[in-house]
Amino acid sequence: MGLFDILTGKRKLARPAPDRLFAMSTANITFETELGLRTAGRAGIVFQALATADFDQLVRDMVEVVQGISEDSDTEVTSQDDDYGYRWIVLGDKDFDDLVVGINAVSGAIEAGGYGDRLLCAVFAFENSAGRPLYFIYNYKRGSFYPFVPSGGAQQRDSESELRLKAQIGAELPIEPELERWFPLWGIPI
Repeated sequence: MGLFDILTGKRKLARPAPDRLFAMSTANITFETELGLRTAGRAGIVFQALATADFDQLVRDMVEVVQGISEDSDTEVTSQDDDYGYRWIVLGDKDFDDLVVGINAVSGAIEAGGYGDRLLCAVFAFENSAGRPLYFIYNYKRGSFYPFVPSGGAQQRDSESELRLKAQIGAELPIEPELERWFPLWGIPI
């Protein structure tokens, strides 16, 4: 942002580096070896769908491309809308790297189609050593990750575990520094 932008009141937000999503692949090694976390074999990307023929065609094409790529990797691809009107593309695969590549392919197609501002987040599902679910959420607008640990109660989260994960994995992933931006996602379909 330059002096002219400040004087005219215009702000240009810097776009996050697209390769930050791939930090999840290297972090997964630390998750498994040092933290006792294992992938649940599921990941999803959520975005705000538009009721236009152009956007619907883009989503259909994107799902076909991911399914075509997944034939070699055994990745399952499904699409569903949630109760809040957002669309989820959910991937299932035993190979964690295939999940990361698939999520990147989906987000890349949406951005290439001119709808990058519709992307909300990507979600990677894990389980701790006790078998409890936890998630790492990648916020596309911020270019950062944060942990989300539901506590099992009705829309309650385990903030202590989330902060512990932040401290344990902070060097591996670009973690969102502003805790108030760690939005919970209830009813994650993965």
